[in-house]
Amino acid sequence: MLYAILVIYLAMMIGIGVYCRKKTSSVSDFVLGGRNVGGWFTAFAYGTSYFSAVVFIGYAGQFGWSYGVSAAWIGVGNAILGSMLAWIILGKRTRVMSKHLNAATMPEYFEKRYNSKKLKTVAAVIVFIFLIPYTASVYNGLSRLFSMAFNIPYSACIIAMAVLTAVYVILGGYMATAISDFVQGIIMLVGIAAVVFCVVDNKGGLSSALDQLGQISDTGIPENTLNTLAGPDPVNLIGVAILTSLGTWGLPQMVQKFYAIKDNTAIKRGTVISTIFAAIVAGGSYFMGGFGRLYASATPEEAEATGRFLVEKGSNGKLAFDSIVPAMLESALPEVLIGIVVVLVLSASMSTLSSLVLTSSSTLTIDLIKPFMKKEMDDKQQVLTMRVLIAVFLLISVIIAMNPNAYISTLMSISWGALAGAFLAPFMYGLFSKKITKQAVAASFITGVGITVVHMFIFSLGFFPEATKAAASLKLNMASPINAGALAMLVGLIVVPVVSALTKVKDPERVDAIFTECEKEF
Repeated sequence: MLYAILVIYLAMMIGIGVYCRKKTSSVSDFVLGGRNVGGWFTAFAYGTSYFSAVVFIGYAGQFGWSYGVSAAWIGVGNAILGSMLAWIILGKRTRVMSKHLNAATMPEYFEKRYNSKKLKTVAAVIVFIFLIPYTASVYNGLSRLFSMAFNIPYSACIIAMAVLTAVYVILGGYMATAISDFVQGIIMLVGIAAVVFCVVDNKGGLSSALDQLGQISDTGIPENTLNTLAGPDPVNLIGVAILTSLGTWGLPQMVQKFYAIKDNTAIKRGTVISTIFAAIVAGGSYFMGGFGRLYASATPEEAEATGRFLVEKGSNGKLAFDSIVPAMLESALPEVLIGIVVVLVLSASMSTLSSLVLTSSSTLTIDLIKPFMKKEMDDKQQVLTMRVLIAVFLLISVIIAMNPNAYISTLMSISWGALAGAFLAPFMYGLFSKKITKQAVAASFITGVGITVVHMFIFSLGFFPEATKAAASLKLNMASPINAGALAMLVGLIVVPVVSALTKVKDPERVDAIFTECEKEF
C-alpha cells in the first residue's frame, strides 16, 4: 500500500512537469510563470514553499519537546506574521515594483532599485551560499521519515529525492511548481488534520493527553507547564516565532512568489487562502509536536519504565530531535495513514526544494553568469543554464545532507538568519521609502551575514569554547542559531534607516521616477 501511494504521487508530479515543459520557452516563463499566476496557485505555492519536512519533522519535534503544546503559538505567528501580514504589506508593492523594474530575482531587484551592480553580485552570492544549508535540511527531514516508513538507508533516500527533484524542476520550471503545489497543498491539509487526530486520540483524547503531558518534568522544566498556553520558556518561544515568521519577508524563494502573481485581485484572494493554509499546516504541526514527550523519552531508564521511544544522542551528545516525529507517527498511525503522511511530507518537501533550487539557479544565471558573458545570452541559453545549475545545486546540497548529525533546525536557522537578516530590511524599506541608500543596503548585508557567520563559528562549530562557557554561566541562550537569526533580522531593521539617515541617495530623480510610476498601481 505504501509503495502504491508513493508511485502514484510521483507519477502525477512528473506528469505535471512534462505537461508544463512546453510552457517554459522564455526566462520569464521558467522563473515566474509569465507573471500570470492566480491567487489560489500563488497562495498554495507560498504555503507549500514555507512549510516542509523542516517544520513537520525537525521543528515540530524539537520545539514540541522544548515547549510542549505552547509550540502551537509558532504556527499562529506563521499564519499572522509570516503569511497574512506579509501578503498585506509586501504583496501588492512587490508585484508592482518588480514588474516596473523588470526584476525576476531578489538580487536583480537590489540592482535596479538601488542602481548598483555590486549589490546584485553580492546578493546573488549570499543567496547561493545560504540556500544550500536550507536545502540540505529539507533532505535531512524527508530522509528520516522515509527511513522509518520504508526501511531504506538514509543516504539512498537523499540521493533518490535529489534525482526526482531535479527531473521535476528541470522539466517544468515555475508553472509546474505552481500547479503541483496546489495538489500538494491539498494533500498537506488533509494529512495534517488526520495526523493530529491520531496522535491525540492514541493517548486517550485531548483532555487525557494534556493531563499526561502536564505530569512530565525534566531538568529546568517544572510540572504542569508543557500542557499550558504559556509553556515553560515563553521568551525563547518568541525568538522562534520571530525567525520562522518574520523571516519569510526577506527570503528570496518566498518573496519571488509575489513577483509572479497576476493582479491585485489575486493578491487579496491569496492573502486569505495563505493565512488559513498556514494556520492549519503550521499550527497543526507544532501542536502535534507538543505531544512528543508522550511518545519519547530522553533516558534509557524512563524509556524502559514507560515503553516510550528512546531519543538517542548524536555524536555531539545532544538529543536527536529529528527522530521524535517519525517515532510518534510509527506509534500512533495505522499503515494506510503512514503512507498518506509520507506523501504529505514528500509534497511539502518537493515544493520547497523546487522553490529553493529554482531560486538559486535563476539567481546564478541572471545575476552572476549573464552579466559576465561576453556575448548576450538569449532566453534559450539562459533556461538551459538554469537547468544545468539546478543539478549542480542539488548535488552540493546532497553532499551536506549526507551528514546525519547536522540537525534540521540548525541548518535551517543558519540559512534563514543569514538570508532574512541581510535582505529583509533593505527589501521592505525599499518598497516604501525613497530615502534608503545603497550604503544602508550594504550595511544590512554585512550585519545579517556577519551575525550569522560569527555565531556559527562560536557556537555551532565550537571554535571558541570559552565564549560558549561564558554564555552558559550567564544563563543566556546565545547558543541557539534561531535566536541569532532573529537578532540578525531585528538589527537589519534598525541599521538600514540609521545608515540611510547618515548618507544620501545619489540619484533622487531616478528614484522619484520609479515611485511616481509605481504609485499609479499602489
